[in-house]
Amino acid sequence: MAALRLRESVIAAKQKLAADREKLKRQHQAGTPGVQLCAQITDCFDAILLELVNEAAEDVPGFTAERVLSNITIVPHGGYGRRDTAPYSDIDLMIMHSPTFREPAIQFTKRLQQDVFDVGLILGHSLRTPKQAVSAALSDATIFTSLAENRYLAGSVSLFRDFAEPFRRRAKRNFRGLYRAIMNARDEERAQYGEIIHLLEPNIKRSSGTLRGIQMVRWLGFAKYGENEVDALNRIGAISDRDRKSLRDAREYLLRLRNELHFHAGKSSDLLDRAEQIRIAELYGFQGTAGLLPVEQFMQTYFEQTGGVRDAARHFIASIRPQSPITTIFGPIMTRRVDRDFHVSPYRISTSKRWKQHKAGQIDQVLELMIAASRFGRQIDHPTWEVIRSKMQGQGEVEMTEAIRRAFLTLLSEPGRLGELLRRLHELRLLEKIVPGMAHARCLLQFNQYHKYTVDAHCIKTVECATQFLERDDTLGAVYMKIKKKWLLHLALLIHDLGKGFSEDHSIVGARIAEDVADRFWLSSQDKETLVHLVLHHLTMSHLAFRRDTSDEQLVLSFAMQNGPAERMRMLFVLTCADFAGVGPGTLNDWKVRVLTDLYRRSMQNLGGDDTVDTVAQRRAKLDRLASLVRGHKNEEWYRHVIDSLPEGFLQETPATQIISDLEQLHAMKDDSPMVACQYREDRGVLEITIGTREALMQGVFHRLTAAVTSQRMTILAAEINTLADGLVLDRYFVQDQDHDGQSPPERMEDICQRIRKYLTATEDQAPTFTTTWTSRNQRLAEEAIPIPTEIKIDNETAEQYTIVEIFTQDRQGLLYQISRLLYDIGLSVHVARITTHLDQVVDVFYVTDSEGHKIFDQERLESIKRTLGEALVEQTS
Repeated sequence: MAALRLRESVIAAKQKLAADREKLKRQHQAGTPGVQLCAQITDCFDAILLELVNEAAEDVPGFTAERVLSNITIVPHGGYGRRDTAPYSDIDLMIMHSPTFREPAIQFTKRLQQDVFDVGLILGHSLRTPKQAVSAALSDATIFTSLAENRYLAGSVSLFRDFAEPFRRRAKRNFRGLYRAIMNARDEERAQYGEIIHLLEPNIKRSSGTLRGIQMVRWLGFAKYGENEVDALNRIGAISDRDRKSLRDAREYLLRLRNELHFHAGKSSDLLDRAEQIRIAELYGFQGTAGLLPVEQFMQTYFEQTGGVRDAARHFIASIRPQSPITTIFGPIMTRRVDRDFHVSPYRISTSKRWKQHKAGQIDQVLELMIAASRFGRQIDHPTWEVIRSKMQGQGEVEMTEAIRRAFLTLLSEPGRLGELLRRLHELRLLEKIVPGMAHARCLLQFNQYHKYTVDAHCIKTVECATQFLERDDTLGAVYMKIKKKWLLHLALLIHDLGKGFSEDHSIVGARIAEDVADRFWLSSQDKETLVHLVLHHLTMSHLAFRRDTSDEQLVLSFAMQNGPAERMRMLFVLTCADFAGVGPGTLNDWKVRVLTDLYRRSMQNLGGDDTVDTVAQRRAKLDRLASLVRGHKNEEWYRHVIDSLPEGFLQETPATQIISDLEQLHAMKDDSPMVACQYREDRGVLEITIGTREALMQGVFHRLTAAVTSQRMTILAAEINTLADGLVLDRYFVQDQDHDGQSPPERMEDICQRIRKYLTATEDQAPTFTTTWTSRNQRLAEEAIPIPTEIKIDNETAEQYTIVEIFTQDRQGLLYQISRLLYDIGLSVHVARITTHLDQVVDVFYVTDSEGHKIFDQERLESIKRTLGEALVEQTS
């Protein structure tokens, strides 16, 4: 019935739009190139708009259509202006009018806006005179970049010329200010949509290296030269033939990909999320290999395209960057020559004409320049990069000479601008010539929710993160500063993940790569051994810290002996922290640093390093502090008895006043009212729920406690079981509240405590009720397409008193309760738990005994435990 109220012209346009979209969808599926299809979509929108424009012109009271159209002009701009229109794109129009024709223009615009909306198109529009349009564009970067992509569609041609020609001339005169404004606006957008091209769920329109990079070239080209077509910029020499080809090829690739996203979604969609990556990889025919999934192959191709856009756009932007007047005037005066060929100014380092002519094509000389740039803390100026880039393109295999070896290792020893310079070497494709394993890792996707960058980007990022530890004033910063062979640590970080993408364990493959790298750089036998050890064991410290009970001093001693001497332990500590930091923002938080630092300090005590921290003295000081807090208390003897039983981790991580508060509540606890406390931990960004009870009062205490926490809509991120003296249980859960982002309100935390107490004191052992949470279809498809396999491991060697059960599986709601209940049902008692999402998957680790408190040695029983857990968890994920 609603359609009957629409104008006939609108109904006809609506039908045409639907028919044309269906026709264009078939053409797309048949293989029509992206640029061609976008042009056809634009033609479709143009035809519809022209009909609606004519209808609207006839509907302006008191004016003929000819009079209206002689006083207005319709100007498509933005993506619609450059004919990059995707199937469900918005259309941006500027309706320009002569200065004396504003009121009729308003009437015209209202009719046109309503008709376009009724047709089913999304219209962004503005109403301006030519003078107003030019003024607005020159005062606002967003308006400028949109109007820089303009074309004539309908109305007065002379009115369009009154805008287009003055706009072009004034833009060129105002280039300096426009350049700054456009770059600032792009920086803000990049921060929102991803500053690195290797972001694993990119927005193909706005993320770095995508369509926005091509558009930046066009916008700045228009501001500088009055030209925005890449071919035109190439003809005037502003863009090289190679960069022109990179931009044209990437535009075709990205537009076709964007068309696919739009047609599949049936709406505007620019996010290449995990589910779409999987679907398109299959659609494009990627088959995968033993070490690479089809989706990883597809994304490697995608990142190759966006990497080309980034390089070409960065080069063009740097080539037209305006010099400040101060630099132009005083730069030559403040520049000093540091050797025959290098000149250092306040901000940049440049090279002589002789160097550009004779040395820019020599890798060892380029590395020497980078060493100087790092030592002086300067950027290499663009003219020098331009020559290097030109001469290094197409560089073949590189023979490792003594000059290259020495220069590269020297560069690695200079923390200053190391991350940035390694990135530039990688962009030039020189890094993979020097370190061959980088070629395999280039643009290699890590298809998981943990890593945020590709393998090559992650490896370089970890080096950069390590150099930034110099700015820390804690143990981590001091240890990094003390490392003598920083180049060796940086080399280990650079290659530590290069074993990914093969069928074999990446640490083992990485160790072989490390051996080859050591031989390539002619390292001493001792340095080679250290490099191989760091790469082979780069996960060992995090594995121990977050998946084992480090209160076991024998375990720490064994770790120290395996990873000593002291200098190698320092490197492993820094490497582990940098590996976390290089995963993505916020991954290395204060809590993780504290946990790793504690393990490092205790390990160094066993190694006798000269920076050993006396952890025994620290424990004694903490115990003395606790003793002083309970001295004279009527229950002092009880407090001392329980304090002596506190696990090392709990003792070190928990403030003394909180320990006493927890113990006070434990002592006052009644059998029918467990102790429950809740607080927000700023350092971890989570809620900490502390639960105290008596083990004798609840059979299978761990699964019941887990059920109690889970029942309150809490996502458990980590859990610690602490069995104290006299059968007291003090457990801590680190959770995220599904009902609140960040810190929960005080009333919510109090309600959580009351509900958990009620749950624990219930007479029946009841399973928790899980609140249904919304999961996007794309997320479900991604999880179903490439689920994390369930794996059960039994470790009977690490702990003397316990059998350790490791469970690797897909994270899901209520997982910890399901596992803890299974352990209880098969007759196991949990004494220690380490629950964490670590690296590529969820890892739940349990220290267990049989129901009588004994370690399990019977091999058939161990195999039965593995089989029962594995079958149950696989069934729950299917």
